[in-house]
Amino acid sequence: MGIYSDADLQAIWLSLKLASLVTLLLMFIGTPIAWWLARSRSRWKAIISALVALPLVLPPSVLGFYLLVAMGSNGPIGELTNALGIGTLAFSFPGLVVGSVIYSLPFVVQPIQNAIEGLGKRPLEVAATLRATPWDTFFSVVLPLAKPGFITAAILGFAHTVGEFGVVLMIGGNIPGETQVVSVQIYEHVEAIEYQQAHALSATMLVFSFVVLTFLYSFNKHARGSSMWGAQK
Repeated sequence: MGIYSDADLQAIWLSLKLASLVTLLLMFIGTPIAWWLARSRSRWKAIISALVALPLVLPPSVLGFYLLVAMGSNGPIGELTNALGIGTLAFSFPGLVVGSVIYSLPFVVQPIQNAIEGLGKRPLEVAATLRATPWDTFFSVVLPLAKPGFITAAILGFAHTVGEFGVVLMIGGNIPGETQVVSVQIYEHVEAIEYQQAHALSATMLVFSFVVLTFLYSFNKHARGSSMWGAQK
């Protein structure tokens, strides 16, 4: 047997599966939210911004507790899913997906919002004079120019989901193969005084986090350099 047990490998796979699915959902959900926040002058903008950013300051256990209550049999989400014949989402993989989307939302919305705001009004005005449709404007103008922001959002959303603990433990518990992700598996090893296994998984997470951040900073530096070079030309 290698440094990882079968349960460890299962937890790693489950974490990657969760992070991939959540990142995909966040890019679809977060992009229109970021666009609205970047372009809107509504009086509701401050409130929506605060709601999106709330997971940044709210303790994960608090967020996880209220999500657990909402997903329970007597909660609004639980009553809805029961009525649809789905059952409750608490202590299930779909429940982890819902909780992770909410918990990682600001890590996706804010980079995209900043990238769109950084474009200014000029590219959109030029597209409008050329009679480009909103979809054409987004895919032909916004997406290429704001690409670094979208890539940063995807990387941060993925990495943040992989590193979750409090929310996933509160919502999903510790069910092997269903909700036992890497962070929860490390906690399980420590509880069982299995420090060697905990060290192996923790070191893997440390290396993963370092590599992700190094790549992200290098990419952003290269993107800024390319933008300055293009402007000089």
